[in-house]
Amino acid sequence: MAVAVAERKVKLAELSLRAILCVLSALAAALVATDAQTKTFFSSYQKKATFRDMKAMVFLVFATAAAAAYSLLQAARCCVTAARPPTARSRALAWCVFSCDQALAYVVLAALAAALQASVIAKRGQPELQWMEICGMYGAFCRQAGGGIASAVGAALAAALLAFVSAFNVFRLYGGDKSGGAARNGGGATW
Repeated sequence: MAVAVAERKVKLAELSLRAILCVLSALAAALVATDAQTKTFFSSYQKKATFRDMKAMVFLVFATAAAAAYSLLQAARCCVTAARPPTARSRALAWCVFSCDQALAYVVLAALAAALQASVIAKRGQPELQWMEICGMYGAFCRQAGGGIASAVGAALAAALLAFVSAFNVFRLYGGDKSGGAARNGGGATW
């Protein structure tokens, strides 16, 4: 009975993290992808700042959009497989989900790191290279991009936690030895 309650809590935690990841990733992608501001210089020259001007932001949009789509598909899988008992294919599926969750977490974290670096340069500039700060001129653009990056931070944290949950789901499939495997190994861990 206690095992069934624990199983249910793990499945609920996984589904909740996937929903959080989906929402935050979609929000980050939407905020950054729709970010644009036009500035007029010398009363005739207009320059429009968009997320496409910074390749790190383009990477962030694609990574978070992929994370949202993947987590939505995996949330549907969680709902479908929640009522089913484990089968022989459970190990293969668990390894596949684990591998994809790990890759997703790394990609989202890499995109976030690149976007954070680009945003710091946009905010502060790089005087040694004579790069000026752009957030002074494009304030609304930088604020909206900052909101998208903040959502991406939450998505990256959810992806990292989800990677832990999927690792737990894989390795618990190998730990339920009822024949006393720990006793044969001197009472220690069975790995």
